[in-house]
Amino acid sequence: MRLEWIDDILAVLDTGSLARAAQKRLVTQSAFTRRVRLIEESIGAELFDRRRRPVMLLAGVEALAPELRDLSTRLRQVRQKLHAANSQTGSALSFACQHAITTTVSPYIVRALTARGDAPVRVRSCNQEECLVLLLSGEVDFVLTYTVPETPTPFLEGAFESLKLGDDVLIPVCAPGLRDDISSDRLPVISYPSDVFLGQVFDRHIVPRLDNEVQVVTKTETALTLAAYEFAVGGIGVAWLPQSMVVTALAQGSLISLDRDLPVQPLHIKAFRLCDDGGLQSDSAWRNTLSQIALPDHLQSHAPRGADGYPFAGGSYPSCPSAQS
Repeated sequence: MRLEWIDDILAVLDTGSLARAAQKRLVTQSAFTRRVRLIEESIGAELFDRRRRPVMLLAGVEALAPELRDLSTRLRQVRQKLHAANSQTGSALSFACQHAITTTVSPYIVRALTARGDAPVRVRSCNQEECLVLLLSGEVDFVLTYTVPETPTPFLEGAFESLKLGDDVLIPVCAPGLRDDISSDRLPVISYPSDVFLGQVFDRHIVPRLDNEVQVVTKTETALTLAAYEFAVGGIGVAWLPQSMVVTALAQGSLISLDRDLPVQPLHIKAFRLCDDGGLQSDSAWRNTLSQIALPDHLQSHAPRGADGYPFAGGSYPSCPSAQS
């Protein structure tokens, strides 16, 4: 029985519904519902009465609430003690990051951390919500994630300490051969699910800035940026990808950028950790390494700009590109 599963069950008990429990656990309702089903499948027993609206815990599970709370407290205490002991004896330092950041940013972080000659570094790759769960449960020391400038993060600011490490830009790219197939009113897109970070960025910050006459045609959907990258190279559609991920492909010509014709979105690269983290090794990594790390130029602010010098990410946009260069 995992600690986060117990906390999920208690969240439903405390709030009275799956929707409010999802808010308390800082995840979307769809993601929380999937986690609930995973818990039931792993345990091999139903925990919720789905005949009731809203869905509620079964009476027998509610009766176990005192034991679950006690178990949650004891497991958390044991985990904290083990983490503190490991930090003092030089065991592995752990951090989690979004999938795209795993391939573009984490190598620089790992190089800086291992250059100190300390213990090995463990890297976890997952979506933004899962990164937060790992941090809250104490399974990682800190997380690396994208955030949208001037937009509230899903993290409770009072409970977390943050460092801005660099910048990136989400840009539209496609295979060179696809350009002629893109009309002014039809845009074939490789999309992200609406319940993952880049899907939310696309829905909230890209789509509203497309020309009203543009019809977005989803060719395929994936939560993995590496998969979206391969689909774009294969000529399936236009993908919005971090510019840091496609630097080489753009230079080699296997992808072309449409950032002069379609919206882009600047992103911050940030590190988050729990406030008052008492681990000696974690604190040293945070204060002596992350706070001083310098990422390369392609991971710094470089939002494309128009002829007037104004970033496309904040301006207005023409319709979907035609065959013009």
